[in-house]
Amino acid sequence: MAMTDTKNVLLAGASGVLGRHAAEALTRRGYTVIGLGRGASADVTADLMDRDALLRAVDGLEVDTVVHAATALREAPMKHKDMYATDDLRVEGTKNLMAAAEAVGARRVVAESMVFGYGYLDFHDQVITEDDFFGPTGDPAVERHVEGMRVKEDLMLNTPGIEGIALRFGLFYGAGGTDALVELLKKRKLPAVNDHGRVLPWVDLADAGEAVALAVEGGEPGQAYNIADDTPMGFGAHVRAVAEAFGTPRPMTLPTVLMRPMTYAYRMTRVNMRVSNAKAKTELGWAPTYPDPVSGLSALAGN
Repeated sequence: MAMTDTKNVLLAGASGVLGRHAAEALTRRGYTVIGLGRGASADVTADLMDRDALLRAVDGLEVDTVVHAATALREAPMKHKDMYATDDLRVEGTKNLMAAAEAVGARRVVAESMVFGYGYLDFHDQVITEDDFFGPTGDPAVERHVEGMRVKEDLMLNTPGIEGIALRFGLFYGAGGTDALVELLKKRKLPAVNDHGRVLPWVDLADAGEAVALAVEGGEPGQAYNIADDTPMGFGAHVRAVAEAFGTPRPMTLPTVLMRPMTYAYRMTRVNMRVSNAKAKTELGWAPTYPDPVSGLSALAGN
């Protein structure tokens, strides 16, 4: 191990879909993963929103690296208010976790971030790199969400004495994530929309977990990395690809305008974003197992 001699990793959100994949990737590399969460299965039980209880829970631990993969989401957000608890976790929860990182003597913190921190916008044909501005202001509808991502990154990238790395993930699919879509499609409860040429970055959860492990071992402190497949895909096209791969009934196409009451989901259908993963490939040594979600979904379904 190049960074230190210690192989203890405190993983916040270890029971979540990303956390489980990160734990597997780290364990394969010989790390001891200490799961931090609110559930009974956690090695360390604490709520990131309760600073005092969190510090009591980690008292006595010696940890080299902290991974922040915690989320308040239990299902896909439909309205903006469904994101509020996660927004709060990104701000106050991260502040508290950084205090815990200091308490356990951690040198490095790796945090889950999202490409939507660049803005919930139509970027047209622009390919976004990590040099593009992250956390823009001035959009009241999504300001709370973007602020959460901006503050979270700032806290862990710019805390003195901490080697912080942010992983800006695309939308997740794969084992533990696609399952819910498949069940909805089987029950004919998941429509698709017309993408009208809009695309989004995606990443397989197993590849996302590998990126976490690689960031624990390497990468440049203070840097952010886009973690996404080589080929973006529209949300409607993704839903149809899931149906095709798993042999479910083909989803009906829902006019986008009918999604307006689902304020967050509707805004997502208006985003058009392509990101470059070149920096992650060069500096982390990361690469997606499959170049695009169609290939990844086909492999997941065993086709």
